[in-house]
Amino acid sequence: MSTTASAAITRKILLLRPRGFCAGVVRAIDVVKIALNLYGAPIYVRKEIVHNKHVVEELRAAGAIFVEELSEVPEGARVIFSAHGVAPVVRDEAVARKLQFIDATCPLVTKVHLEAVRFAKKGYTIVLIGHKDHDEVIGTLGEAPESTVLVSTVEDVDLLKVKDPEKISYITQTTLSLDETKEIVDRLKECYPKIQGPAAQDICYATENRQLAVKAVAPMCQLLLVVGSQNSSNSRRLVEVCEKTGVASYLIDDLSEVKPEWLKDVETVAVTAGASAPENLVERLIAHLHGAGFESLEEVEIKEENVRFQLPVELQTVARA
Repeated sequence: MSTTASAAITRKILLLRPRGFCAGVVRAIDVVKIALNLYGAPIYVRKEIVHNKHVVEELRAAGAIFVEELSEVPEGARVIFSAHGVAPVVRDEAVARKLQFIDATCPLVTKVHLEAVRFAKKGYTIVLIGHKDHDEVIGTLGEAPESTVLVSTVEDVDLLKVKDPEKISYITQTTLSLDETKEIVDRLKECYPKIQGPAAQDICYATENRQLAVKAVAPMCQLLLVVGSQNSSNSRRLVEVCEKTGVASYLIDDLSEVKPEWLKDVETVAVTAGASAPENLVERLIAHLHGAGFESLEEVEIKEENVRFQLPVELQTVARA
């Protein structure tokens, strides 16, 4: 290709939709903001309300105090549980310490918790597919710790020792890779033909839609930039999904982490955002890419999202008043 022809090529941005905040994240952030407006600062939040450092910093500036454990919250104070959910022992501790708590757990995570309780009551061994030490997994494990075992890979399935192969079930973390989870579930069904699972998959709609969008545009680009924090499970999965197609992909908190060498020789860059990443970070990244020579912008919509969740019961009455 001649130098003249190369210069004539218009470098393009493919902006994926859906991207960014899911309904559970919007709800959780709203819970903190409404609580601050209703009750004033300080409002304590156990763990990061969602896994995004920019969101946490903004809420901290507004008066939220983020803590790791309830022992850091003064007795009788008001505390919010994060979108990732908590184990029953955490609620028990909140009651014992007379804390006024608001539960911002995503309803789709609550669904998984209820499944764990249901299977445990039937005497089943529960196989939880997820990532060790993730906040969501810790909370789900806490629902039936004596009955639940954690697996993260197909190899983990092969090492399982189950008390009764006739009474086994599985549930999953909501932010996993669709493909990897299918492989693990297929292996479980192969090893345990009687295994039962949830009526509908536990991986949430937002995680699925964002992964499908990445798969759809991967053949059309040479680079994918995912806006999201490193501790965001669903954001990390987007990078992995893209890399498996052979296309370079990077997870960035914001435009300051973009390295010029990533953009070298790239004609088309795709941009998306994890389910806890604010849209303003995407907008700044797009402006940065325009400045770097990516003049054309095309929005690619794979699926429309219109999911909304109600506020927690603890806030509904007060908010209406």
